[in-house]
Amino acid sequence: MNQRRTIRAYLDYNATAPLRPEAMSAMGAAMEVFGNPSSVHDEGRRARGLVEFAREAVAALVGAEASEVVFTSGATEANAAVMAAGWDVIIVAGIEHDSVLAPARAAGAEIVGLPVLPTGIVDLAKLEAALAAKAGHGRKILLTLQLANNETGVIQPVAAAAALARAHGVTIHSDAVQAVGRVPVALRALGVDLMSLTAHKLGGPKGVGALVVRDGTHVPPFIVGGGQERRRRAGTENVIGIAGFAAAAEAARCELDRFEDVARLRDRLEGGVRRLTPQVAIIGSDAPRLPNTSCLAWSGQSAETLVIKLDLAGIAASAGAACSSGKVGASAVLSAMGLGSGLARSAIRLSFGWRSSEADLESFLSAWEGIATSVASRRAVA
Repeated sequence: MNQRRTIRAYLDYNATAPLRPEAMSAMGAAMEVFGNPSSVHDEGRRARGLVEFAREAVAALVGAEASEVVFTSGATEANAAVMAAGWDVIIVAGIEHDSVLAPARAAGAEIVGLPVLPTGIVDLAKLEAALAAKAGHGRKILLTLQLANNETGVIQPVAAAAALARAHGVTIHSDAVQAVGRVPVALRALGVDLMSLTAHKLGGPKGVGALVVRDGTHVPPFIVGGGQERRRRAGTENVIGIAGFAAAAEAARCELDRFEDVARLRDRLEGGVRRLTPQVAIIGSDAPRLPNTSCLAWSGQSAETLVIKLDLAGIAASAGAACSSGKVGASAVLSAMGLGSGLARSAIRLSFGWRSSEADLESFLSAWEGIATSVASRRAVA
């Protein structure tokens, strides 16, 4: 008997994006280049050429110089390297990703918590007060502030925060993983010293990323044992992954305008949610947001249950950060925004990307209507 294949709608780009064909092709070609990039012979120079071409492509995506790009295994490694760079004080908000928060707490530095407003935006007045209180006295201070939140899509005022930090001689780092390739990003316009990136949010391969180190910023080597990556990260480069990163970065840079269409899909999704379930809160909608991200909180409903129901209906969504999707509890991001536990435990995230379509939107709204009908029926019986 023939079984009908379920056509799935993938709405979890903030966890990872499908691999772009350009990246797949570049990786396939790189597999034929077997030389070690540190070797001086022809085979080595060919591999080195791929790495340096990729460095230029990634730099172009974020308005940096190629010499400022250090390839890593991903943004988690880049974030950890920054947090472990010997700071006396780290200023950090509770909305940051765990790949920032966990190594910051483990770094042995004094942690200064940065409050956020109910909109999800950091409180710049409180930041200025923290900088004034902690700067000086010969202490080495880091401010780390994400460019956009992975759960809500809320875009942070990084340029304004960086201006405050610079006025106090404080180094600023930004985890830009969710923003890059979705909104224009320029290292110098933002005023940051350090920026973490990853390939797989762009449609590149998993397991490769970068730390952008602005010229003049000191970061001690975070892996020693060789001279690779300007002696900051020892070890033979992942040439195949780096080639895929380059292709994804170039494709994302050329397609930034497409996110206007993605924003329209997101807005139509939220309009449908409001129509079908007016009781659902759309978190972050009163703040600048990424064009692809929607965070829905349905008080009284379990986020995990909603994600399972959507999955059974052919929709891939998530409950918070992918790294934490196996944990049951209130979203730390939403709790930091001051949302009650009922909302913080019920929020799901939907995120569009380079391959999203009208069909994905229609599939989601159909599934959501079915869930809403089921919830209403159960309440009527109760």
